[in-house]
Amino acid sequence: MFQENIIITEKDVNERVDKFLNATFPDFTRSFIQKAIKNGEILLNGQNVKANYKLKLNDSIELNINDPVELEIEPEDIPLDILYEDDDVLIVNKPKNMVVHPSAGHLSHTLVNAIMFHCKDSLSGINGVIRPGIVHRIDMNTTGSLIICKNDLSHTDIAEQIKEHSVNRIYVGLVYGQLKEDDGTIEGPIGRNPNDRKKMAINYKNGKPAITHYHVLERFNEYTYVRFKLETGRTHQIRVHMASIGHPLVGDDVYSNVKKCKFKHLEGQCLHAQTIGFVHPSTKEYVEFSAPLPDYLDKLLNTLRINEHKG
Repeated sequence: MFQENIIITEKDVNERVDKFLNATFPDFTRSFIQKAIKNGEILLNGQNVKANYKLKLNDSIELNINDPVELEIEPEDIPLDILYEDDDVLIVNKPKNMVVHPSAGHLSHTLVNAIMFHCKDSLSGINGVIRPGIVHRIDMNTTGSLIICKNDLSHTDIAEQIKEHSVNRIYVGLVYGQLKEDDGTIEGPIGRNPNDRKKMAINYKNGKPAITHYHVLERFNEYTYVRFKLETGRTHQIRVHMASIGHPLVGDDVYSNVKKCKFKHLEGQCLHAQTIGFVHPSTKEYVEFSAPLPDYLDKLLNTLRINEHKG
């Protein structure tokens, strides 16, 4: 355990506690310190404190930071569809039916198990032993582009870009019905569904702001192929927003009001994280990567086109 006691002097008055500790202990990233504060491993005057607290003269900071838990998640030799890789980031095209990180009921065969095998010790540790390298996620049945961070500096940099909503995230998906407008924007705060805690919903009382822009790519008789641009990145955002306007994603067995999908073997919602763009943490240049459409969606679209042509 790392233990330390600090008394604040005049020169550090009015400094944020997380910023002060980051400067004092440069081996600890600011994100790591903020997490330690939330976990109660850092106390101020014997009490829990918020990361944005402004220090006062003679404040006493007590650090009791636990040693890292030994990693219990095992690396697995699972093939990865790599879109790009360097010393800072790994961009992968996640397949359907793969969970991003271990959780109850999914302790193996996750993306984390695969990247641990591929990257060995070159993964950021900011999100702990269960989610090494993971700076954002997509649903198990959503395919597409995902950023993996290979060190803490890249993780901190990209996490900040995500927080500021500057990461360019483009999805494509197939929804039920025909959208009337070619372009539109859906705004509605997303939070836990008060009637079902396993689901998300538009929640004006406890939800966080969420904005989804959409553009129609192709119309079919009963469906619309749509491109989505996320201004925010809430859990199940596209799925919830599209369901809220009466056009749920085809195959979505959680938010769709269609009792039975006539397309077999979809394995969940027809949604693909096609493009991801961000400022590279080392070069400071904007980079962008795109994942090709998964076979199931490509075949489904071609089937719809053929049927439309026959009709």
